[in-house]
Amino acid sequence: MPPSEIAGLATRAARLAAVVLALAIAFVYANSLDGPFLFDDQSAILRNPTIRQLWPPWAALSPPTIGSAGVVGRPLVNLSLALNYALGGVNPHGYHVFNLLVHVGAALALFGLVRRSLALPSLGHLTVSTNSTPNSLWSAPPLRAVILAFCLALLWALHPLQTESVTFVIQRTESLASLFFLLTLYCFVRAVSADPALEPHFARRLLWPVLSVAACLAGMASKEIVATAPLLVLLYDRLFVAGTWREAWRRRGALHLALASTWLLLAVLVFTAARRGGTAGFGLGVSPEDYLLTQCRALVLYLQLSFWPHPLVVDYGPALARRAAEVWPHLLLLLALAAAALLAARRHPAILFLAAWFLLILAPSSSLVPLTTQTIAEHRMYLPLAALVALVVFGLHRWSGLRGLAGLVALAAGFGWLAARRNDDYASALRLWTQTVRHAPAHPRAHYNLGNALAATGRHADAVRHYEAALRLDPAYSAAHYNLAGTLLQLERVSEAVAHYEAALRLEPRSADLHANLAAALIRLDRMPDAVAHYEAASRLGLLAVEEQRRFARALAEVGRVDDALQRLQAALRSAPSDAETHVLLGFVLSAAGHASEALRHFTEAVILRPDDVAARSALGDALLDAARPAEALSHYEAALRLQPGQSAMLHTNLGNALARLGRVTEAIRHYEEALRLNPDDREARINLAAVRAVVERRRPAK
Repeated sequence: MPPSEIAGLATRAARLAAVVLALAIAFVYANSLDGPFLFDDQSAILRNPTIRQLWPPWAALSPPTIGSAGVVGRPLVNLSLALNYALGGVNPHGYHVFNLLVHVGAALALFGLVRRSLALPSLGHLTVSTNSTPNSLWSAPPLRAVILAFCLALLWALHPLQTESVTFVIQRTESLASLFFLLTLYCFVRAVSADPALEPHFARRLLWPVLSVAACLAGMASKEIVATAPLLVLLYDRLFVAGTWREAWRRRGALHLALASTWLLLAVLVFTAARRGGTAGFGLGVSPEDYLLTQCRALVLYLQLSFWPHPLVVDYGPALARRAAEVWPHLLLLLALAAAALLAARRHPAILFLAAWFLLILAPSSSLVPLTTQTIAEHRMYLPLAALVALVVFGLHRWSGLRGLAGLVALAAGFGWLAARRNDDYASALRLWTQTVRHAPAHPRAHYNLGNALAATGRHADAVRHYEAALRLDPAYSAAHYNLAGTLLQLERVSEAVAHYEAALRLEPRSADLHANLAAALIRLDRMPDAVAHYEAASRLGLLAVEEQRRFARALAEVGRVDDALQRLQAALRSAPSDAETHVLLGFVLSAAGHASEALRHFTEAVILRPDDVAARSALGDALLDAARPAEALSHYEAALRLQPGQSAMLHTNLGNALARLGRVTEAIRHYEEALRLNPDDREARINLAAVRAVVERRRPAK
């Protein structure tokens, strides 16, 4: 077949392969689209105010500098979340669809990069195998390049190790940055390999180089791993295009300088990110030496999971190796692999490039700069995995040709099945953290998150067990103390809850939330002076929510500081004038202070704001009854009873009181009797019932 026809056939085959690749990925990840937000998604999405507005984009391009580790210093990721929020609010479905599209895009970019690279004279030999048939159509380099690129991209895209970067929403940081990394190199290859007869001068000399730099710039705004992209592009140029450093610089020095200039953006983002919100950098409690030793263990684990992807764990925690003796087997293995790669690279430059690809992309997260919250993380292998897959694909093709590649397609199908099963783990927080605790039982954060998941489903006793396990592993885990206290309150174990709030407060003495929650728990123990002291501390440290202001005011009133309680409630109303509960409480405090008319005004306002509020109706009825307006009081008591029929003895008692005042004693007796049926200990109902019956008896004519 003439070369032109082979080229046309290869182009059509490439298009078909791209469609099949995209469909295969969509099929495997279809069960990931309805998973909930998990773990860091909470801070990066649900508690991230900067994604609430898409236009103008400046707010979305200015992510928080603390508290949302997934987006700190990553404006493009934050902008993508803002786009999702604009399209679907906080419905996770759209966020998962975006992640899937990014993964498909990355796989297609990898497919295109490999296919275009195999067309270079320096890499064309990789399309030849030892048992290929010379005159076979499928042995033609353009078609063989399509097959190899497809197998490589398919195996990479369906590998179960990729699930964390696709199914876990905020890990789009990894996949989005990797997409731009691949596009940077792909556009560079298009620029240096374009056929002058097929592509115009503009595309070769300007369009593709500009797109390469733009992709690199976008990658820098997505995640720090793209810092190594300019280096890998330069190495690619040296090994496969120019042949020497001098020639690479002579031909494309301006392009390499332009790519390197994108480091300026990264430097600004890293500087303004304040050490990624306190999760990355030096002086954060993890020494570079310990972190580097830990990475020896991490790299071996990554290699193991690449070839045997089980078990997969979403969070390995901050475990550290403190001595070289702990990791010497890992270190020896890594040194042996490095030596083998260097020896092989002398004859096969492609191996040198793949080794550099693997190590350089991992370098920002797996070298000397400590990442304190996660020393090991599977998502870091998202892009480095391509190097290992390439070694397997090209090695197997070299020795067994198309038959070996057919086996790889079958392996990819198996990987796809495993990936889909792993996606099932992400279907609920409870399932994900149960699996994590099973495989990492010594990890306190895994127990803590499982406790959160159990508490969210109402399994408070089980949640307590895992919070306590987290605290046994890490007694200084303040968040575990905090959530354990909240769960103990649900179980009415208030004294124990107070003890854990106090323990958390010793670890974080400047936490306004801790002071406020401890105060609320102390109120339940009737320790009002202590509650007031902690509310005062909370108000000094931060703004109290309206509900906390109400509790604070109630405690102040209980200890006799009525004027302070009134000031606190009036301040709460200034910040939330439509809060009916605050109006009701203010009415009670005013009434106790002797300001009956003002109290009546606030009770009335509460009913206007919330006419279906039983407490507001009942309070207004009481105030009207005290003001000698029993007919009006009666209407509000009856409205309250319609809203809460047959449940409140007090309402029946109050109704009886209003009816008695109006002289409707028969009806009053009926409501007093109902009150006593609901609560036999209702002293007021018993006394008033006796009084009304006495009145009835006196009215009866003597026989």
